[in-house]
Amino acid sequence: QRIVAAIRTAEKRTSGEIRVFVESRCSYVDAVDRAAEIFFGLKMEQTEDRNGVLLYIATKDHQLAIYGDKGIHEKVGTAFWNKEVQKILREFSKQHYAEGIVTVVTEIGEALVTHFPYENEDRNELPDDIVFGK
Repeated sequence: QRIVAAIRTAEKRTSGEIRVFVESRCSYVDAVDRAAEIFFGLKMEQTEDRNGVLLYIATKDHQLAIYGDKGIHEKVGTAFWNKEVQKILREFSKQHYAEGIVTVVTEIGEALVTHFPYENEDRNELPDDIVFGK
């Protein structure tokens, strides 16, 4: 509930979209490749401003990735995503799982607000609920 609330809070101030996908095992060697597959499978590239962000977590394989669509990636770059991954890994190493996700969702939300501020006609283009895989 805290994670979904963080997503909704972040999205209230931006046209960007954030989703969290959790599964037990990553079927790819590189979690970024799996995140990209899920991102496109969830049709997250269909946002008007191409500003969707997926936080991917494979719990049993201890893998995660953040995949940002073209619009937001061009604004923040790879260094931003890597910094956020390091933050969440630090929290996970302390077994602060929900806190780590909430922190990173909030910071991604701030980046989205900076580059894609909320405008009156904005609508929630994607569901806010956490998606659970196998």
